[in-house]
Amino acid sequence: MIHYQLQCSAEHGFDGWFKDSASFEKQAKRGLLECPICGTTEVERALMTPSVPRKGRAAKPKTADASAPTAPVAVAAEKLPDHVRAMLQKLRTEIEQNCDYVGGEFAEEARRIHRGESGKRGIYGEATSDEAEALAEEGIEIAKIPWVPRADG
Repeated sequence: MIHYQLQCSAEHGFDGWFKDSASFEKQAKRGLLECPICGTTEVERALMTPSVPRKGRAAKPKTADASAPTAPVAVAAEKLPDHVRAMLQKLRTEIEQNCDYVGGEFAEEARRIHRGESGKRGIYGEATSDEAEALAEEGIEIAKIPWVPRADG
């Protein structure tokens, strides 16, 4: 996996994770990347600072298995600004109240809904990076949402 700082045409900054740089380029070219603040699909990579290990410590090699399921993204909630954490908690509550949890069957259920084989509704669950990329290539819109702990604990 590769992490990019992204910026939309309105200069909103955010980050994204991609299988590789070609995956970013492909998704950006097809307009599949969207600014979480204003919704524009005019997104490009922003200038990033390199990750340099502290003196005396070797950088740990990063490995990612694209076929491994991705649980809802863990966010260090205590490091988020209070207003961002509150918005993400509200978003989680809305999703849980208004969408159906389909677990690891997310990709297949999204395809069934897209093909009209299952009732149109909001769903949430887990998908591998490969499954998410395949859905995007099929024109099925999905969103990866940081899953912070509930507001009630």
